[in-house]
Amino acid sequence: MNTYTVVPNVDATAWIVKLEDVAPEKEYESEDKAVAAAEEMAQANSPSMVQILDKYHKVTDEKRF
Repeated sequence: MNTYTVVPNVDATAWIVKLEDVAPEKEYESEDKAVAAAEEMAQANSPSMVQILDKYHKVTDEKRF
């Protein structure tokens, strides 16, 4: 199962989508856009999971596809 992680960058000016919390896939200007992109990637590569992290890298939401 692939895991896509949505996390803010260091200074929280952008949001990054990572695959398996290793390789950054792409950077987005808002959390909503990053989450939507991660969900789209997860649906296309089912079974997958999307984890949304806060600035402290704590999971705030998790969705399975």
